Amino acid sequence: MDLIHGILNILAPPLSLILMLYIIPPYMLFKFLHFIIRSMFSENVAGKVILITGASSGIGEHLAYEYGRRGARLALVARRENRLKEVATTAKSHGSPDVITIPADVSIVKDCKRFVDLTINHFGRLDHLVNNAGVVPIGLFEHTTDTTNFAPTMDINFWGSAYCTYFSIPHLRKCKGKIIAIASAAGWLPAPRMLFYNASKAAVITLYENLRTELGRDIGITIVTPGLVESEMTQGKFLSKEGQMVLDQEMRDVQVSVMPIRSVTEAAKAIVNSACRGDSYLTEPAWVKAAFYWKIFCPEVLEFCNRWLLISGSSERDTISKKLLHLSRLKTYLYPESIRNPNLKPN
Repeated sequence: MDLIHGILNILAPPLSLILMLYIIPPYMLFKFLHFIIRSMFSENVAGKVILITGASSGIGEHLAYEYGRRGARLALVARRENRLKEVATTAKSHGSPDVITIPADVSIVKDCKRFVDLTINHFGRLDHLVNNAGVVPIGLFEHTTDTTNFAPTMDINFWGSAYCTYFSIPHLRKCKGKIIAIASAAGWLPAPRMLFYNASKAAVITLYENLRTELGRDIGITIVTPGLVESEMTQGKFLSKEGQMVLDQEMRDVQVSVMPIRSVTEAAKAIVNSACRGDSYLTEPAWVKAAFYWKIFCPEVLEFCNRWLLISGSSERDTISKKLLHLSRLKTYLYPESIRNPNLKPN
């Protein structure tokens, strides 16, 4: 057995590289042609049923509006009932013929089964499941006084997606439906203070990549890895190390720094287009993929740069990343108005 492993250690890497040199050019051509065909015959969601979790703000809210513009019927899920009703009203004004709101917590199994059942009972079918609900904790691992305070991160971001998907699969299979998993580019990036969030999103990506191999063509799966997009998180709303949701724009400046923030309206449009095309992956904005290539080919460089930018400084809140933002005065150009002057919705 050791001999076999020894031979594979010597032969597998160069043979794989040679094989890839032959396969990649025709594969990329096939992908390009396939993209053109899928774009030409993109799915029409008018009249179809879309279930969106985390629909009370941010990407989830604007996905509701985008699907509404295309005439889809909507089931909106979030914990904030008042906000859901406001989103539902706006989605109807954009063109959705029927919208129901279901207050629920995706981290609770019974809630997930309940809102899937309510959606089926009301509409009789389910075409797209959009797993978007999430929470963002911020804090250095060593400064965490009680790691269980960050348990909701995995409960909501990972298990919430898993529960919803499990109960939705039988209904999605009947309609040859789709799952849109809103993960994050943070799922493959090493970022200080975001350890629990990044781990949860890495788990989401792995969950749906494995599920895709199990389901085959019965249900389409689009894994979305957004960069920085207008949301309550980029407005400065985080889960603190004490386990409470707080507004901390100074820490937001430390974490986000001079990275441009994408318009949530444009991001939502790109996500729905991608789902209707049947894409396997979407990174929005596309340039964020460059960070993934650095992670694959030069991981030490990426780790060094993130540590230098986000950790180096006289204190946790006096980092190079924050100084760059304030010295350059680039906020006006990099941050949308909603981020510079946030008007957060009540919990």
